[in-house]
Order: sequence, then C-alpha cells, then structure tokens
Amino acid sequence: MKIRKLFVAFAIVAGLSGCSDDGINFFTLEQDIKFGEQLDSALMANPDEYPILDRDQYADAYNHIERVMETILNSNDIRYSKTFNWQVKIIHNEDVINAFAAPGGYLYFYTGLIKFLDNEAQLAGVMAHEIAHADRRHSTQMLTKQYGFSILLSIILGENPSQLEQILSQLALGGTLLKYSRDNEYEADKFAITYLYDTDYHPYEMAKFFEKMMGSTHKIPEFLSTHPSDENRIKNIEEVWKSMGGKEGFTYEDRYQDFVNSLP
Repeated sequence: MKIRKLFVAFAIVAGLSGCSDDGINFFTLEQDIKFGEQLDSALMANPDEYPILDRDQYADAYNHIERVMETILNSNDIRYSKTFNWQVKIIHNEDVINAFAAPGGYLYFYTGLIKFLDNEAQLAGVMAHEIAHADRRHSTQMLTKQYGFSILLSIILGENPSQLEQILSQLALGGTLLKYSRDNEYEADKFAITYLYDTDYHPYEMAKFFEKMMGSTHKIPEFLSTHPSDENRIKNIEEVWKSMGGKEGFTYEDRYQDFVNSLP
C-alpha cells in the first residue's frame, strides 16, 4: 500500500510540469476524471441533500438537457470534449437557483435555475459557462490553491471521505472557500461565448440572463455567490460577443417551455 501511495504521489507531482496553461494544479487529467467520479458518487449517495431526477422517469427532460450539452460539446474550441466523461444531471430543488461543474466534465443543474431561465439559449449560455470551468480546469486549480498537496492526495486515495463531502457542498452551494476567482469567471464567460459561436444559439442571451438576475426580486444568493454578476461582467460579455462579430442566433423559447413542462 505504501508503494502504491508513493507512486500516486509521484504521478501527481509529475503532472505539475504539464499544467503551465492552467496555473498551479496538482491534478493530472486522469485525476480530474477520477476526482469528478468520486464527487459524483458522493452526490448520488446523498439523495436527501441532492435529489437527482431519475433518468428513466424523466427521460424527456434529460433528452432536452443532454441535447443542449452535446450541441455545445461539438465546438472545436473545447480541449477535452473527447477526454472527459461529460454528463449532466438535474437536481430537484425549486429553491436553489444554481448550476455547477465538477472536475472531469460532470455538470449539475437545479430545477430552480432551469425554471428561472427564459429560453434555451440562456440555458446554453449557463451550460457553456460551466463546461468552460471544467474544460479550463478551474475547479482543480481552485482546490490545489485551497487545500494543497497532502489533503488532495488523501482524497484521491479515498482516505478522506469527510473532506470530499465538504468539497461537494462547497461546489454545489457556492461556499466562499471554493469560490471561483473573478479571472476564472471572466475566462469562463469568454470561452462560453466562443463555444456558442459554434452553435445556432444566440450567444448574447447569456448576458441577458445576467441582466435578468440583476433586476430580479427573487432571492438567488447561491448563484450570485459563485457567479458574481455586475455591470462590468455583462460589459465584458458584450465586448467578447461584439469582437467576434456580434453573431445572432435562435432562442428556442417554445422548445424550452416543453423542457420546463417535462420537469416535476
């Protein structure tokens, strides 16, 4: 067992030399995937906290949201579209307006967020943003910075389940310990617009979603805590969109309503 641990530790350290594009990151791509699997297993094992809609019972809903995901993943600008195990799951909670991504391509959307959005292009904008977080490896950068080598090694080895649960809670509910940096958020916005340019969705609907959040009287602290929405951020989204040519597209409002109607 000690030899195995030393081997894994060496593999993590060796992976640092390949992470210059992503900043300091103790994780290799394979460990991103493994860690995402562990987080997903922890989430699935706690249905009281994370009531995931059953895939078979809500097949129509999953067909809708998976179609949006696959459309975005066809973008040539996603680095790990064929490497990560991309999955999307729907969490049934009307009171939480949030979405989050775990390492390795695991995406989670609360029904509260889905019902808050106006159209499918806005959903695609939020999803492209979360895909960018995973593809740019923001979660494991953030975890490396927050927890350091020894704790992350114990989690990867399956020796620290309580810490794994804490990290999952922080990711899901926007805890301040694992809050993305402003640069992470702006980069995710920029790449989201880039991905949407490879689809027929209207890219600027992502900015309209943030405008709606700012003007809403609905309490949305969870989503605001992980996705700071301010005038500068909306301005940056608009600048990226215009710099790429200001392409317009479809919003698919009727199709999105069909998706909402398929939810409980």
